[in-house]
Amino acid sequence: MTTVALKDVTKVFPDGTVAVDNVSLDVNDGEFMVLLGPSGCGKSTVLRMVAGLEDPSTGAVLLDGELANDLPPRERGIAMVFQDFALYPHMSVGANIAFPLRLSGVEEGPRGERVADVASALGIGDVLGRKPSQLSGGQRQRVAMGRAIVRRPGLFLMDEPLSNLDSGLRAELRAEISGLVRELGVSTIYVTHDQAEALTMADRVAIMRKGVLQDVGTPTQVYGRPATLYVAAFLGSPRMNLLEATVYVHLDRYVTLNLGEQALYLPWDDIRARAVAHYHGERIVVGMRAEALTPVAPDTPGDVLQGRIRYLEHHGHESLAFLDIGATAIVVDDLGGPVTDERPTGAGRGLRRLGQVMQRLTGRAVGPGQPAPAARGARDSVLNDPGRHHRRPAELAVRLAPYPAVNSGHPMAVSVRMDAVHFFDERGDRIDVGWR
Repeated sequence: MTTVALKDVTKVFPDGTVAVDNVSLDVNDGEFMVLLGPSGCGKSTVLRMVAGLEDPSTGAVLLDGELANDLPPRERGIAMVFQDFALYPHMSVGANIAFPLRLSGVEEGPRGERVADVASALGIGDVLGRKPSQLSGGQRQRVAMGRAIVRRPGLFLMDEPLSNLDSGLRAELRAEISGLVRELGVSTIYVTHDQAEALTMADRVAIMRKGVLQDVGTPTQVYGRPATLYVAAFLGSPRMNLLEATVYVHLDRYVTLNLGEQALYLPWDDIRARAVAHYHGERIVVGMRAEALTPVAPDTPGDVLQGRIRYLEHHGHESLAFLDIGATAIVVDDLGGPVTDERPTGAGRGLRRLGQVMQRLTGRAVGPGQPAPAARGARDSVLNDPGRHHRRPAELAVRLAPYPAVNSGHPMAVSVRMDAVHFFDERGDRIDVGWR
């Protein structure tokens, strides 16, 4: 059964800002759906339209199969948890949790029992007499959760509820919220910009960019087979290596992916080879995550790339080497902030880069279920449009053991797992056979 359904929903604000652009999304009964994306991508606006705090400009919001566009928030059976806790400072913890029950006319005896049960489940049963100012950030967030849970709603809406907490407490509450919501069996829409929260908590993840839905699927699906270049770049740490490649087809033998000074070879018996072969003589984007690359001896047979270590990052449990392999990187600019070129630059180049950022086009990648443009062209191309993406020498991220016996400038060869390589066309859409 579908608890929430958005059908071609668009939200345009009075100043002309398109916050949400033709989004269709279903949330199933008991499902934990996470809306993921950078600030300003429209995910909180979607949440507010489901709650009834914003009206869609076009499209339909359905709750349990019934049109809810004109239904007031109090009649939607929804409980919402906000980023800033929104507790009443003059009330005790117990009174804050009980407040929605008191408004609903629940008698004092049953009201007290439900508050005690919820507070005990959240580990705040011993602070019911305190005021919010006497609590830690984690305790205040638990109180906000308790106030939502005590209503026994049909749907939870959570708008970045953990973003004001420190990293250790966020990890602790992630597990608590996920476990508690699943125990209650209540459908949940959870908004975050933190991919760790999305990938660890969600049954399904919906990734948004500039108001457009980019991809929807389980955490394994959106990470393992991202639908667009944007999703591929947004998910994962370190970010996926995205390289410009030119395709050359050797019929019934293999497809060559020319990366500049080096090449990879996709065997013809790989089911993806025929899809990639359609781009013979054209440029595409090849994506490789760090886990698809393994350091090997220089003379190792197979798909091997040679390079020199440009710099190293040490993270305690592992090190990351960034190799210069003579290829061109494709860098997605709007992953939550403008991308800066870390190479030494002169004043002229810096001004030119600033001009490119200021002239960024507003074209959007095509999401699942949305119509594609009629034809590929320079304006739609991530390879030709420096405003949406910019090109620079590739720094191939490779995982190494902690504190390896190599330094910057060291030569290194890496073997590429071709079955773990991703392909995207010039519009940023995935090149693949069929869908998930």
